[in-house]
Amino acid sequence: MAPAIGADIKQVSVNGKQFAYVEAGQGDPVVLVHGGLQDYRFWNSHLPVFAKSHRVIAYSRQNHFPNATSKDGLPDGAADVHGEDLAALLAALGIASAHIVAHSSGAHAALFFAANHPEAVRTLVINEPPAAALLAGAPGGNDVLKQWGARFAPARQAFEKDDLDAGLRFFAEAVGGPGTYDRRSESERKMMADNALSAVADAIATRPRPMFTCDMAKRISAPTLVTNGDHSPEFFHRIVDELVRCLPRRTRVEISGSSHTVPGEAPQAYDEAVLSFIASH
Repeated sequence: MAPAIGADIKQVSVNGKQFAYVEAGQGDPVVLVHGGLQDYRFWNSHLPVFAKSHRVIAYSRQNHFPNATSKDGLPDGAADVHGEDLAALLAALGIASAHIVAHSSGAHAALFFAANHPEAVRTLVINEPPAAALLAGAPGGNDVLKQWGARFAPARQAFEKDDLDAGLRFFAEAVGGPGTYDRRSESERKMMADNALSAVADAIATRPRPMFTCDMAKRISAPTLVTNGDHSPEFFHRIVDELVRCLPRRTRVEISGSSHTVPGEAPQAYDEAVLSFIASH
């Protein structure tokens, strides 16, 4: 449920599209970027924590609730476009630079943003971006990619057939393991359902998947915190390994007792790690 602090949903027009966002607090801006099958509500419990010391903004990415959604819209995995949306959003809000805190496919978008707009990033915090291109040349990387493809295939096939209920369940269990969907709260499952069309758009997309490379990571000049869940799939751990190798100024923190969705599964430990990192830079 949304806290009163973030109940006032605002709208900003970016490149002819409407983006919903909530904000709270004062001070240096922190912008929160959600992952797949999510929207600004993913950060509801984090908003009041960050707002104690910062101006915090959580927005919904293109083709995510409550913005216009369609299976013909922008795929969730179009990280390059979502990254440019983030740049345009900051400009529209009059923010020259910000602390960027991002999860999963939102973190993938934040990597593109930070590589292409390094001057706009004060610090970068990314949790397990699905930047699969980093594994292509890594030792054993192709095997990890094949294993992940097989693990995620049931979700993709269900979304291709418009079987949204099955797709949501398979998606949750691919990233979090068996039983993950059933452990999600009613509000979390509603948020997933509200954003199912972005996953359908991803499953049926014909546009090439954007490739985030080690050379692009080397362009990111901001101090970067990379977080992992200790129970996350090997796919995400190996991607983080590569990011740690490639990013110039990076710190890695593993959050115990969590799988891929670290901010949702271990919110207190996550917020403490993030706020401590931001305060130290």
